[in-house]
Amino acid sequence: MSALDYAVLFGTLLAIALYGWWKTRADHDLDHYLRGDASIRWGTIGLSVMATQASAITFLSTPGQAYESGMGFVQNYFGLPFALIVVCAVFLPIYHRLKVVTAYEYLGQRFDQKTRLLGAFLFLLQRGLAAGITIYAPAIILSALLGWNLRLTIILAGLFVVIYTATGGTTAVSHTQKWQMAVILAGMGVAFGMILHRLPPDFSFLQAIAVAGKMGKLQAVDFSLDFQRRYTFWSGLLGGFFLALSYFGTDQSQVQRYLAGGSLAAGRFGLLFNAVLKIPMQFFILLTGVMVFIFFQFEKPPIFFNKPAYVRATQSAQADKLASLQTRYDEVFARKQTAVHNLTSAMASHSAPAVTAATGAVLQPQKELEAIRTEVKRTLKAVDPRADTSDADYVFITFVLNYLPHGIIGLLVAVIFCAGMSSSASELNALGSTTVVDFYRPLLYPEASEAHYLLISKVMTAAWGAIAISFALFANLVENLIQAINILGSIFYGSILGIFLVAFFLPFVRGTAVFVAALFAQTLVLVLFYSTSIGYLWYNLLGCLVVFGLSAVLEKTFLHGPSVA
Repeated sequence: MSALDYAVLFGTLLAIALYGWWKTRADHDLDHYLRGDASIRWGTIGLSVMATQASAITFLSTPGQAYESGMGFVQNYFGLPFALIVVCAVFLPIYHRLKVVTAYEYLGQRFDQKTRLLGAFLFLLQRGLAAGITIYAPAIILSALLGWNLRLTIILAGLFVVIYTATGGTTAVSHTQKWQMAVILAGMGVAFGMILHRLPPDFSFLQAIAVAGKMGKLQAVDFSLDFQRRYTFWSGLLGGFFLALSYFGTDQSQVQRYLAGGSLAAGRFGLLFNAVLKIPMQFFILLTGVMVFIFFQFEKPPIFFNKPAYVRATQSAQADKLASLQTRYDEVFARKQTAVHNLTSAMASHSAPAVTAATGAVLQPQKELEAIRTEVKRTLKAVDPRADTSDADYVFITFVLNYLPHGIIGLLVAVIFCAGMSSSASELNALGSTTVVDFYRPLLYPEASEAHYLLISKVMTAAWGAIAISFALFANLVENLIQAINILGSIFYGSILGIFLVAFFLPFVRGTAVFVAALFAQTLVLVLFYSTSIGYLWYNLLGCLVVFGLSAVLEKTFLHGPSVA
């Protein structure tokens, strides 16, 4: 990175952080710290909700996901718009009417203290782990750019987020997310335009789309009923619906965003804003990854995108084998490059037989390249059994650093950091608030002063930051980061959602029945996750249905008693 890149990067980050401090510089009110204030309108809520979900992982991993396997990941979001409509119609009015700070306060009012604590505990567990992954993602960038030790980079990046979040509270988080999201959208638009600009002069966008289709990267919808496939239309529509319903309806990191400002209408408009724009945004990010793939049909990509790991392996006893694989890779890529040019010529001729033959001539060397990369990954494992051989998270940043002009590199790195800051800030803000409101205040010090609770909220936010940083130190052990976040959520969200749906729609069920049902459902999901290969989105549906059905059965049989209104 040049001096210009660093100026753009740090100028952007400091300007946004200082804006957040300026908006809350004279605010020492606990209610504002936890809830926000009337200055947070529906547009800010909408961007804040979007920024909370669109973490740095989204902009690191999603393009790499599309590079490797195409557009199918977009199916993950097919149920989201319908879930947001339900949240607007059912969840949001109840939260506003009861004036709760956290979603789990409602469970205490509807059921009992143990059910409230169970819901809050499951949130703290999964979101605390997820916060670690969102801190890890931008740390990859710093480590690659500056050559720092990854562990040290994680600690430094995490501390910046902790300081920024603990001092500002909900109001600062919401206002800064508005500008962070503006930088993100502008930066990704510039990146997409630069990818198209770097394609060969005689190669149009429509030709790029056509070639991507022939190479199997544009299949966005799969109607397969195979439950072991991760991304299908049905898993996205049903499993994705329950994942989004639980995330937006019961996850405090989102609930705190749309309850900010105190207006029911503003919260609804903010959520509907996301219902309309979320799928197009994810489609665009995936399409950006596909365009990176097309770019690398003309420009030879690295044999392995995690350059530091590959360089270390070339200095080992496996150096000769890796050199031989590199030679084969170069030869096969040159053959494929010629085949891609022939494919574009065949498509221009509109001859179906010629297109079919040319497509086969492209796909064959593509398979050979994939086989060579697989052998490289095996070799890296032989050098270091603990090595992470998934390099999809490095694809997009490799393109940014090596092929974009200075200044734009700084902007794109700022995009990734803005996303990381916004998502991590929401998570830590929600973790601190939930710990104080649902555990500390009711169980330990119910009669303390407002100033005491404000101080403890900041302390707890910092403590959760320390926990997230600790988990981030081990995040390199997971697979593609965007998948890891969704897998982690799917393991816990179904049970949490089931508790809330019972609260809304089964008025006769009391706390003990839903508590036992939730524990059983969570145990079942964990057992199935570790013993089967079911697509993870289905766990959201399964956990929810088990809690909903079992709690009703328990209440009507073993725990029968007077109904609760």
